[in-house]
Amino acid sequence: MISRRAILRGAGVGLGLPWLEAMAATPAGKPPVRLAALYVPNGVNVAEWVPKGQGREWELSPALEPLRALKSRVNVLSNLWNANSKGGDGHYVKEAAILTCATIKKTPGADIGNGISVDQMAAKKVGGETPLPSLELGVTPVAIGVDAVVGYTRVYGSHIAWSDATTPLAREINPRSVYERLFRAASGQSNNAAKMDTLLLDRVLGDANRLRGQVGAADKIRIDEYMSLMRSLEQRVQRASAGTQRTWKARAAMDAKAMPPEKPADHAEHVKLMMDMIATAFQTDTTRVATFMFGNAVSNVSFRFLEGVSAGHHDVSHHSKEADKLRQYGIITRWHVAQYAYLLQRLSEMKEGEGTVLDNSMVLFASALSDGNSHNPHKLPIVLGGLGGGRIAGGQHLVYSEDTPLANLYVSMLDAFGAPVERFGDSTGPLAGVLA
Repeated sequence: MISRRAILRGAGVGLGLPWLEAMAATPAGKPPVRLAALYVPNGVNVAEWVPKGQGREWELSPALEPLRALKSRVNVLSNLWNANSKGGDGHYVKEAAILTCATIKKTPGADIGNGISVDQMAAKKVGGETPLPSLELGVTPVAIGVDAVVGYTRVYGSHIAWSDATTPLAREINPRSVYERLFRAASGQSNNAAKMDTLLLDRVLGDANRLRGQVGAADKIRIDEYMSLMRSLEQRVQRASAGTQRTWKARAAMDAKAMPPEKPADHAEHVKLMMDMIATAFQTDTTRVATFMFGNAVSNVSFRFLEGVSAGHHDVSHHSKEADKLRQYGIITRWHVAQYAYLLQRLSEMKEGEGTVLDNSMVLFASALSDGNSHNPHKLPIVLGGLGGGRIAGGQHLVYSEDTPLANLYVSMLDAFGAPVERFGDSTGPLAGVLA
């Protein structure tokens, strides 16, 4: 008899993308442009977020202070929002759509509905040119079941990358698994990796199908949710096996001795290791598209490891305007910005051509809420780091009219990435001031 725990445990393992056989030569000359999106749950301490001044005459706010050394390479974008998320209660409608700018379907089951995310729009353009079309990362297992308070499946709160309206992309949460995959890609060890992924996926899907016949209706819904995520991996494995041999070379070597631990010591180390994985993936050109979730929607990760914090993230975000909770909320906000700054700094230290990998990247920092206490979707905390291969004008605090579409930023980013679109979500055009 297969235990329910044994199969549902798979929702938290580091299943990731296969090493693709379809390779394309990296063109000589101009380096490639990369795109990453880092998502923070539960909003931010708004009082400490907004900078003073605008344009190129602005001052970093307390929350953004960790970006001081990188100020000339970031844009802080004020007054953006996702209008298509305005009708939902709580977190899920807003957070699942942070990169899709769509309205998600309200459902407690597996019949989910959203839209394609901006990262996957980019990946569709260049995914065949690198070993991995995109890299989806996180630090907490996928949440399953139904949030009875609002009536949405928790699957929505565990994914920001969607390849289409019904397919959220499974995240990898084990840093060692990520590094091994990147190392295999960079060193050309593709065949064994694809076989390993296929065998593991077949076993997981087979066990899930068998278990489905042994459980009640509620557990069937949970298993269906889980299997919908695994199907996205199945499709990628199939595409990999159908690929043709082409030539691809890593832009930088990887050190097998630099293997990260399988079980990080704590949350802070886990996050830092995942930042390192994105930096390594971009430097080697094993992928040009990545997403990372600091936590699932409604995340209540304990931040007691930070001096002055004594509670979980979600608890503190519901501050009810209490001074001490707001103080702790601010500390947590600055910590998240510091991790973002760490990634940008790493990319800025990687020389590439006449510039750096950061010069050739766009790295988004975003939350789907401004104030977590009110679940406010207006005036979202958005930062765009990197210069996008010279297409992004950095060093600005750009203040827009209230409720300017976040989707306009994505139109600009896709243009800079080399995957231009006329419309995305509720966009009305490119976001003024972003493109150089």
